[in-house]
Amino acid sequence: MTFKPVEICVYGADIICPSCVQLPSSKETYEWLEAALRRKYPDQPFVMTYVDIFAPPADDEAKRKLAQTIVEEDWVYPVVVVEGEVVAEGNPRLKSIYAEMEKYGYRSS
Repeated sequence: MTFKPVEICVYGADIICPSCVQLPSSKETYEWLEAALRRKYPDQPFVMTYVDIFAPPADDEAKRKLAQTIVEEDWVYPVVVVEGEVVAEGNPRLKSIYAEMEKYGYRSS
């Protein structure tokens, strides 16, 4: 089966979210999530992107807008987005991320 690799974005910051003091940092969550997804879908490509909510990429309007929304509306970060769909906020659950990936044809090995 061939399919377009999905993009998974983790939005966060170097500063730990005030509501998440006991949780891993956004960068640690990004690394943990990438490792978990590569184990679950080893031969199925996907793209992982980390977006700093205080310094989003200037050349991507959608990412800049979402980062701005996260900051302005005080969302709990990290925020995990799969193909533009927010699937987790704060402490992400692998089960919900796996379910979103499977909507795009990904299957556990």
